[in-house]
Amino acid sequence: MVQVRFTENLSRHVGVAPCEVTGATVGEALDAVFARYPRARGYFLDDQGALRKHVNVFVDGQPVHDRRGLRDSIGENAELYLMQALSGG
Repeated sequence: MVQVRFTENLSRHVGVAPCEVTGATVGEALDAVFARYPRARGYFLDDQGALRKHVNVFVDGQPVHDRRGLRDSIGENAELYLMQALSGG
């Protein structure tokens, strides 16, 4: 099972909690997360299904490369970590 984790801020404001899902790609795993937390889809993905600019996703500590198609492969026991991107000046 893929372990999905969120920052405390996302858990509190978006209403998501750590969970275990199945999926061979980032997109499949996120689809499983959104099946549990439908409201989260619009926060994490834009209307084209790509990751929003203010969201970062890491697979086993490495940033995802395919932010538009979410086709990065993930292992059966991977850890998916979602966090807000930081910006400012």
